[in-house]
Order: sequence, then C-alpha cells, then structure tokens
Amino acid sequence: KNGNGIISIIRLMDIQAKPILFSTFMLSLMAEIYNTFPEEGDSEKPKLCIFIDEAHLVFDEASDALMDQLEVIIKLIRSKGVGIFFCTQNPTDVPDAILSQLGLKVQHALRAFTEKDRTAIKKAAQNYPITAFYKTDEIITQMGIGEALVSALNEKGIPTPLAVTICRAPLTRMNVLEDDEVDELVKKSLIAEKYNEEIDRESAYEILARKIAKAASEEQQEKKSADQDKELAELQKAEAKRMAVKQKEIERLRKIQDREERGKVAANEKLWKDIARQATRRTKDNSLFGVLARGILGVLGVK
Repeated sequence: KNGNGIISIIRLMDIQAKPILFSTFMLSLMAEIYNTFPEEGDSEKPKLCIFIDEAHLVFDEASDALMDQLEVIIKLIRSKGVGIFFCTQNPTDVPDAILSQLGLKVQHALRAFTEKDRTAIKKAAQNYPITAFYKTDEIITQMGIGEALVSALNEKGIPTPLAVTICRAPLTRMNVLEDDEVDELVKKSLIAEKYNEEIDRESAYEILARKIAKAASEEQQEKKSADQDKELAELQKAEAKRMAVKQKEIERLRKIQDREERGKVAANEKLWKDIARQATRRTKDNSLFGVLARGILGVLGVK
C-alpha cells in the first residue's frame, strides 16, 4: 500500500527442535508458492521475498529425496517472482547445491577459536568472487559489528566484486516488545481483521478420533449383525430339527394307523369267512337258503 510492502512473520518455535518436520514444512510452503504463483519471468524485483532464519534447520537431517526437492524448487521458484534468503551463522550450514543458486551473499564476521573454525572460514572464503583488494579469509575475521562482505549480481547477472560494507543500523529499538506494544501494532495491521480471528477448525486429532469411532461403531454393528445372523441360523436349525422330529412322529403314527386299519380289515374278512363256513356246513343240501348263501359268499369272494 502506497508503495510499501507487508511483512509477515511466521513463528515456528515449536518445531525448530524437530529438523525433519521443519524442513518438510518449508518445502511444503515453497512448493505451494511455486504451484500457485503465476510465471513472472525475469522481473526487475521480486514480488515476494522469503527470509528463512536459522536456515541450517532446513537442511539438518533432511533426507536425500527432500534435499533434491528443495534444490529443484529453489532453482525454479525465481521464475515466479519470488526471492529466497537463507539466514544462518555460517555459510557451511547451507549445502553447496543450494549455495550455488544464491546470487546475493552478505557475510558478517566469523571468529576462529579452533582449528575446525579456521578450516570453515577458509572454506567460506572460497564461496566469494576472487578479489585483489582483500584477503578474504583474513578480512572475514577482522570485520567489526555492522560490517559485512557483500557480493551481488549486476544487471548482466555477473557477480559483483567483493566489498566490505558498513550496514545501516536498523531504525528500531533492539529489544523485546511488550505485550501492549504487540497488541497495538497488530490492531493497526491491514490483515489483522482476516488473520487475527480465532477459528476453531477441526483438528487432525478430532478427525482421526471421529474416523476411529466410526470404524469402531461399524465394527460393532457388523459384529452385532453377525451375532444376529448366527442366532437366526441356530433358530432355523432348531426349527428344522423340530419339524423333522414332528414329521417323523406323524409318519410313525400314520404307520400305526395303517396297521390298525389293516388289522380291522383282516378281522372283518376272518369274521365273514367264519360266518360263511358255518352257513355252508348247515346248508349242504340244495335248498333255497343254501343257494342264497353260496351266492352271497361268491359275491364276497369266499370259496
């Protein structure tokens, strides 16, 4: 607004002690910027600058695959009009593959207290253009507060000669702001209305808890349904067994009834045979009664 930009500060104090998580977050942030920003080409100045403080945390314990992705994003993101600044105490904290992609280098003084420090300083000095004006590995240890070695890219993309530069002191109080001061600054922010509103979004824990509860409920329902099916199958089996017993009993009773009926028929036939025999014995003559008796017996099939 009015030619001024907006500074947004993301505090990641809670994940700085987790290098893998920190580097994954930064890669995710840069990947999202790269995928959503339009192509800008070779713009005069970047429309977004990202300053990554304690940059060594991005590279500590990062896997090879993560480093490859970071290198690719840093190479390509400049075409989106985005500049990335890595802020760290020692340039050796930044991998060579990343360091080679950086055009602007600002190196404050380094102190050599051990042999390892002196080796690191000589290695850091080799990251800057060769100059006849300075012995880089010496001047880098002699600079005072507010002084820095600076090398940038000129309009043709060529690194400028190394120069010892006195940096302008920040026009601010070098102290921690009080809570009241922070609140006052936040109230004046143009984006406070949007970003200062507390939104109680559903957390990952709540989402997972809901999914677990749903899965448990479905599992319980499936178990209940399986138990009901099992109980129904047992009832059907018991009913089939009962019906088989009943059918068997009906068949047994039917057989008994058939035997009784055959017995009655046999008894009736025997009775009639006995009657016929007695009648035959009494009527051996050719009387009318004998003729009738033999006729009746003939009809009945009795000989």
